[in-house]
Amino acid sequence: MELEEFLQQTQADVRTQISERLETTDDQRYPYPETVFAEVVMEHMAEIGMTYEPTTCHYSAKVGNANLRLSGYSLSEDAEQLDLFVSLYDGVDQITPVTDTETKTAAEQCLRFLAKCAEGKLARTMDESNDAYELALTIEGGYPEIDEIRIYVVTDRQAKSKAFKTREISGKTIKLEVMDIERLHRHWSEGKPRDELIVNFDDLAGGPLPCVYVPAQDEDYDYALTVIPGEALRFIYEKYGARLLEANVRSFLSVTGKVNRGIRDTLKNSPARFMAYNNGIVIVADEASINRAADGSPGIASLKGMQIVNGGQTTASIYFSKKKSPEINLKQVRVPAKIIILRSQDDVAEEALISDISRYANSQNAVKQSDLSANKPYHVEIEKLAQGTYCPNGVGRWFYERTAGSYKTLLAREGTTPSKLKHLRTEVIPPARKITKTDLAKYLTAWDKKPYLVSLGAQKNFERYMDTITPSDGQPPASLPDITTFKEMVAKAILFKKTHSIVRPMFPAFQANVAAYLVSLTAEKIGDRIVLERIWNQQDISPLFKEQIAAWAPGVNDALHRGAEGRMISEWAKKQECWEAVRSASYSPVRDNIPELS
Repeated sequence: MELEEFLQQTQADVRTQISERLETTDDQRYPYPETVFAEVVMEHMAEIGMTYEPTTCHYSAKVGNANLRLSGYSLSEDAEQLDLFVSLYDGVDQITPVTDTETKTAAEQCLRFLAKCAEGKLARTMDESNDAYELALTIEGGYPEIDEIRIYVVTDRQAKSKAFKTREISGKTIKLEVMDIERLHRHWSEGKPRDELIVNFDDLAGGPLPCVYVPAQDEDYDYALTVIPGEALRFIYEKYGARLLEANVRSFLSVTGKVNRGIRDTLKNSPARFMAYNNGIVIVADEASINRAADGSPGIASLKGMQIVNGGQTTASIYFSKKKSPEINLKQVRVPAKIIILRSQDDVAEEALISDISRYANSQNAVKQSDLSANKPYHVEIEKLAQGTYCPNGVGRWFYERTAGSYKTLLAREGTTPSKLKHLRTEVIPPARKITKTDLAKYLTAWDKKPYLVSLGAQKNFERYMDTITPSDGQPPASLPDITTFKEMVAKAILFKKTHSIVRPMFPAFQANVAAYLVSLTAEKIGDRIVLERIWNQQDISPLFKEQIAAWAPGVNDALHRGAEGRMISEWAKKQECWEAVRSASYSPVRDNIPELS
């Protein structure tokens, strides 16, 4: 029953988004429902660390006798890890099975897209305005450097198999996985990205890891010290990748950095001394199974919900060093590990503890408070303002999701009957009025005329935004937002959301970049004249304002493409020079009688 309710909520989200987007176009074929569903799923996977910044990209074609399909993709910043997504969307409101034949066929169609790109045979057949053209060029040119490729079939039905046998394309191993409604519900219902990370050391290391184990007394955690074999750690990272580091405040940079290069050299030249040279890693886990090790001492047999909060550089360096230099012998490598087993029953307190552990464990790397900001007074105050500020109709509110999953928690707590849940989702706090921390940073940074930072992606832009509001040493703390500031923030959010909905049907690709640059251009040209209070009062922007934004959109899109000079638009958009080129282009004059202008 709970799974079916989740399915119905997800379908309501998809239909709401489709309805909102159709308001801005007469083309009833747009948007593709399967693409909107894929976008919802991809964004959630990015939030929990399963993938990188995703881009929706609808592509369906027949090349020769082969059917090719794609719904979206995600490419890591170093262009070494690629995820491709293909959507199987049915729009069902009851739990409905999907056969392995259907999911495998969809995966094969996406696999063929990848193969054609890698062979250099697809881009030449495509129109340059096609959604997937630049992605095809990127794969064609960079395929030898890509280390990890995964294909996800995303579906609103229930699949029997959640993964298929790996495939080989031009020397690369391709993982094929299914993110069905059941697997998606597991992530959402638990509210933690760690739940699927179950590590069995009996299998990986031949038995429990000998440890010093200190059970909790008055504390909310147990404590253990152990040593993890290098090969076991490499395998864990290979299986879970970036998800293993979700609670870590730093992502893996590269094996060429000074510290990581030192790790690589030690692995090559002195593997037996690795434990002596390395500071080790810090792990948090939701559960630990304790058995007896071979010597009779306590041993860690398995960990559930394992997260590396310090030592992500070490872990990833071991994996990538072995991948790039197969001759490295990890059998002699041992990695010291401190393990915190969480015991708190309070989710908020538990997440705060994880943040504190991560902050202090990483203190030698000068990690800023902005990396762990959910509990900062700034965000707490915005959450309070959202809870107490009603829209002009006196019924609805905006929801600020300070901590991941809090919107879902509120619906579960207060939507105790179908009618109450429907009222909450349609009248009080519909999904369209939910703003996450990274959303807010995106809206405000675009308004601040820094679209190149928005284009860095949600997490990097959020860090830059927090830097701007975090006082330097010795400086007084910034004043907290008040109700007027909150309403202005929401007005800027509405402007960004409406701009994005205008842009979506106008261009085949890179709508997110166009939208960010278009908001910044609007702020540049008329920002000092826009009365944000009017946007708040009408909870929308006027038709004349929408016409103005639509009139400037082609100019922004053209400027982005001209400046890119054949580069991937999403990469060019990250440069400040891109903003200079866009803002200096020619645009039509401001239209008369826009109600929001003073």
